[in-house]
Amino acid sequence: MEKSIAVLGLGNYGMSLAKEMYSMGADVLAVDKSEEKIKEIADYCTEAVCLDLSIEEEISTLDLKSMDIVVCGMGKNLAASIMAITVSKEQKVPVVVAKSSSARMTSILKKIGADKVVIPEEENGMRSARIIASDTLLDYFQVDDNLCMIEMSPAADWVGRSLIELNLRKHYKINIVAKQENKVSKWELINPADKLGKDCRLLIVLERSQLDKMSKIGKLE
Repeated sequence: MEKSIAVLGLGNYGMSLAKEMYSMGADVLAVDKSEEKIKEIADYCTEAVCLDLSIEEEISTLDLKSMDIVVCGMGKNLAASIMAITVSKEQKVPVVVAKSSSARMTSILKKIGADKVVIPEEENGMRSARIIASDTLLDYFQVDDNLCMIEMSPAADWVGRSLIELNLRKHYKINIVAKQENKVSKWELINPADKLGKDCRLLIVLERSQLDKMSKIGKLE
């Protein structure tokens, strides 16, 4: 993985997200005002910085403009979240993800520019990492210790081809069980002879050991 990500705020969500992204090969900048948390994350990130995320001048010292993604993990501190999102957007970070603790906070964070808002009770750090890591992965569900289910857009090389042509089970050891033609249509069982459209979504069952391969998906070999 070649993504660079800054995780601002190392609560349970931020800590697990930073560790998971780093284990997947991302370039991770971890930031928190707690020296204890910085020591804890030091071996599980590219760089760990201790500073106060509620102070604009301190956030501005971070090289956020070089990041692909910034995650604002200060779900209980609205002021710090607003500050971090604002600075990230000013520095033209492509994707800004923010943690929220309430529906009202979610609304505010979206209005000030957060591209995605997560609620920890619904989405943990590991699940977020899988989604952030891929350009095509839209959602991730763990079935048990071995199997998982993902929702994803078709890779560019899949568009206009059928499952029979692609033979994805051979190449990726995955099973596509359903598809949604677009965001407003209903999910339906997939016909292996149907050609995949650019805007469709796919529901896939696979072993967790195949997740890294799916996140790096490209041309079929």
